[in-house]
Amino acid sequence: MPLNDERPTSTSSAEDQGSDVESSERCDSMTSASDLDCSRDSFTSDCTSKHSTPSSSPPKTLTLDEVMASAKDLSNLTLAHEIIVNRNFHVEPSNLPQNSLEKLVRDTVHKIYWEMLESELNNEPPAYEHAIKLLEDIRETLLSFLNPGANRMRTQIMEVLDMDLIRQQADNDAVDIQGLASYIITTMGKLCAPVRDEEVEKLQQNTGSIVKLFKEIFRVLDLMKMDMINFTIETLRPELQKQSVEYEREKFQSILDKTPSALDHTTSWIKSALEELLTAMNTTDQSNGQGKGQKSLPGPFLIIDTAFLHILTSDYKGALPETLMTDESRLREIQWQLQRLQAVNEVLLIVYSTVGGPIQGLPALAERLKRMTCVLLDGMHSPGFNLEDTLGSVSAQICCELNKSLTERNYPALTPALQATLLGQIRSITQKGNPIRTLVEVRVQQYFMALISAPKPLTKLEEVPTGLAAIKPELAALAAKFIRLVDYNRRVYGPFYLGIVRKLIFNDIPPAPTPPQDPTPSPVASN
Repeated sequence: MPLNDERPTSTSSAEDQGSDVESSERCDSMTSASDLDCSRDSFTSDCTSKHSTPSSSPPKTLTLDEVMASAKDLSNLTLAHEIIVNRNFHVEPSNLPQNSLEKLVRDTVHKIYWEMLESELNNEPPAYEHAIKLLEDIRETLLSFLNPGANRMRTQIMEVLDMDLIRQQADNDAVDIQGLASYIITTMGKLCAPVRDEEVEKLQQNTGSIVKLFKEIFRVLDLMKMDMINFTIETLRPELQKQSVEYEREKFQSILDKTPSALDHTTSWIKSALEELLTAMNTTDQSNGQGKGQKSLPGPFLIIDTAFLHILTSDYKGALPETLMTDESRLREIQWQLQRLQAVNEVLLIVYSTVGGPIQGLPALAERLKRMTCVLLDGMHSPGFNLEDTLGSVSAQICCELNKSLTERNYPALTPALQATLLGQIRSITQKGNPIRTLVEVRVQQYFMALISAPKPLTKLEEVPTGLAAIKPELAALAAKFIRLVDYNRRVYGPFYLGIVRKLIFNDIPPAPTPPQDPTPSPVASN
């Protein structure tokens, strides 16, 4: 029977996504004091449980069945994760593009089906082959809406839509198709959600042909299916949240068992953080005069914290780690919003340092300038967006707003030379080595690093570094979303990260050099 295609979708805005993840402290395996100061021996020990020591299979050629099984595991993992972290996630019928081939094929098939049904029912005597299949599909759909204990309703549906009886009636041209349609509509009214009452009432008032009536019945049944699926999602969400960490970890381990390369991008991501820390520590060791035998090594959790920080930086161009793929859209949106906030803060720092006292201590003006800059920079990551030209427009708008504020308070307007200086400085933040841009980026990284590494980060959201006060509310809200995602991800994939760090640190460290031997033979040996 023709049914509308359906797929899971989310209608929430990016700012709402992730709001349902409950904040919590790091799991014991990630936050205990002994872990943070763990020695090499304890870090490399293998006396751990199955879930705390993820394993991967040796390289092998994958069969098609194994690939399909991994794809199914990934699909289930993605769906469960979306239900857990996105409170507004729900399922709705897909809307295919108007001129797409898929829509053309679907509409053509549906049209042929309904025309065939209409032709059969208009025959003399009528043929009921397709109508019986249609009624059987409707019966199964109605039965799927029933609760396990609704035995009376189930029995009634099976008696009225008895396919064997209807086939006998069809052989004798005695099928009351209109009466069956009326019963189906009445039953739909009993089973539908209140939001569908109006749709069912329209079906009862339908005076068109029987084929058009059944087309509308199927349309409303599709809506009722979506309602049932979304109700099930809401019902299951609390249970999923209780078992989400173990479930997602087991699913990912299943994927890893079938696809040994499933951690390649994650390994590269963590390796990049490790190399950055080693370079910084080597520089520090050299400046402190430490010898080669006193080489410092970063702790495992510092490496993982630094890797998470890399996700936020604009310099990170690598493939997203496999363990973060389920949050890709949320992380990208957070990254883009952060870069826009940084640009807004840079603009405001330039304005207030250039103009100075006449505009200090005016929170309403500062809020207007911030809001105006945010609006003009909206979509700065869209293809074709010219940031330098837009910053020129931002400068012009800011100068107009400042002149208005200054003249209202009997201050002289900005001189053309000062306006030209503002324009040049604001447009220069597109340059990589701009000092204002560098300062803001460093302060933002310090802020996020402090949150990522804190045992209770949500209590430190308001501790914004100096120079970022202009964007404090927006930055704290964005940081809360990011920290919730990081905290949940760390609880699920922490054991995998620790396994990767263990291999990267200790497999690549050369053995300690043996002391040089005295070439002169000892008297004892000679004797």
